Amino acid sequence: MWDSRETIIKNWNQILIPDFLENPLRIEDISPYMGLLAKDVLRDIIPGISENEIENILSKITQNEGKSIRENGGILYENVIESLKKLKESFDLFIVSNAQDGYIEAFLEYFHIQDYFKDFESHGKTGKNKTENIGSLMERNNLTSKETVYIGDTETDYISAKENNLDFIFCEFGFGKLNNTLGIKRISVFSDLLKIGIQY
Repeated sequence: MWDSRETIIKNWNQILIPDFLENPLRIEDISPYMGLLAKDVLRDIIPGISENEIENILSKITQNEGKSIRENGGILYENVIESLKKLKESFDLFIVSNAQDGYIEAFLEYFHIQDYFKDFESHGKTGKNKTENIGSLMERNNLTSKETVYIGDTETDYISAKENNLDFIFCEFGFGKLNNTLGIKRISVFSDLLKIGIQY
């Protein structure tokens, strides 16, 4: 729904420099990692980092991230709010993310769209992977696989949807790639969901 890379990268650089990085991370450096678990990102960009250091860094990132996003926001993709308004008239909307705890709340508050979503879940809050979090959210909201579709922009999103027996819609304008193309619905702009929504 939005591009928060610039805000995220400032927060990460503030915490990682000078102890862990010689050069600041750039937006293009973090783009391939969007949607992945922060622990895995840190292991990749800082070879040899200990688990204790990872936990300390993530604690600091989480403390700063919500505040940073609430103050600086990000770039909302075209027609997102207008499309959400229309989708909300016919569907219950939810968010499941691998983000840190507080990230989703900050995003919703920055754009004043808290009321558009019925529920949300994040890895930062539960410590669980996306497959488990999707399942937990579905269970507490009494959702069945036949009436639920997951929308995402990474291979992880696709795999997590399939592991919950969900239809999947791939966002081609996102940060990831999807190798499996057979029978997958795709959207090139967010408002394409309005066209696909008619089919459900």
